[in-house]
Amino acid sequence: MQQILPEDLIIIDIETASVSPNFDTLNEEWKILWEEKTKYSLPEGMSAAEFYPKRAGIMAEFAKIVCISMAYFNKEEKLKMRVKSFYGFDEKEILQQFLTTINKIEAHNNRWCFAGHNIKEFDIPFICRRLVINYLPLPAYLDFQNMKPWETNIVDTFQYWRFGDYKNYTSLKLLAAAMGIPSPKDDIDGSMVGDLFWNGTEEERKINLKRIAVYCQKDVITTGNIFLRFKNREPVGMEDVEIVDG
Repeated sequence: MQQILPEDLIIIDIETASVSPNFDTLNEEWKILWEEKTKYSLPEGMSAAEFYPKRAGIMAEFAKIVCISMAYFNKEEKLKMRVKSFYGFDEKEILQQFLTTINKIEAHNNRWCFAGHNIKEFDIPFICRRLVINYLPLPAYLDFQNMKPWETNIVDTFQYWRFGDYKNYTSLKLLAAAMGIPSPKDDIDGSMVGDLFWNGTEEERKINLKRIAVYCQKDVITTGNIFLRFKNREPVGMEDVEIVDG
């Protein structure tokens, strides 16, 4: 990590929701597939239908991406962060916008690398699976299966904090608190994303999507500051963070 410059990072975070509002709205084939997928992981006393809203949103076969936020540092006299989100009801469009932006970055900087919290085990595999499902090409920079271990240039703050201890799990919120990084207060948390995405009128759902995007943006800002703390540098204050709309 010490050799990686802040301005070479593309910090990402995704928010996901189940592809269907609830178990009952699945067709019979997908109900059976869900039951088969979860039969060995069902908590005691809980039915597959009850388990659906709790876990479907993090399984790429049963969920979709509703927001991708990304951030990068600007190299100026004072380090600043720029943040942008792609979100909406059309997952394919979100993925296409994300790839278009990354491709533009790659054209100008071939030293860049992905960064995030637990992106090796969640965000990046999830994006890759949903690209395949949406008939979108898998770019070479996401085709980690065909890379040598030293070619997978990913900065994962979750993995770095383990320091080789693979029994340890530390959430982004806890790691930020441990490092003394202020965690922006929000009116939602990750467990609420599915309900916010699916419930309410069309207008209410649009408002909720924006709330989800704001929540996701705060995570990439926090992750960026955790990276700076790993390099023994001061975090970027919110006055030096630019949120790009549209």
